[in-house]
Amino acid sequence: VQLQASGGGLVQPGGSLRLSCAASGSIFSVMGWYRQAPGKQRELVASIASSGRTNYADSVKGRFTISTDDAKSTLYLQMNSLKPEDTAVYYCSCFAWPMNYWGQGTLVTVSS
Repeated sequence: VQLQASGGGLVQPGGSLRLSCAASGSIFSVMGWYRQAPGKQRELVASIASSGRTNYADSVKGRFTISTDDAKSTLYLQMNSLKPEDTAVYYCSCFAWPMNYWGQGTLVTVSS
């Protein structure tokens, strides 16, 4: 299984970024994005099940959108109206029973 995340960078408050995660090697039942800010625990940002059902952290509802391509081989996170508190390393995660796989992180910095 390989997960390759990309799309992080520096953006001003109010700006947008789209993260991508290329996933291969298995069929995943749940795919998601987590983030870890300096000095904080890793937290779930958003997830999407193979059924299409999505789940979002309260802090990102209405601003972030998780999606996949039709083949479910690429996971996306569209992030709009970014805030400084969104600054973190973002990780993609994919679950294929019984294993949860992690990609390398991609840094998102929201700053003026």
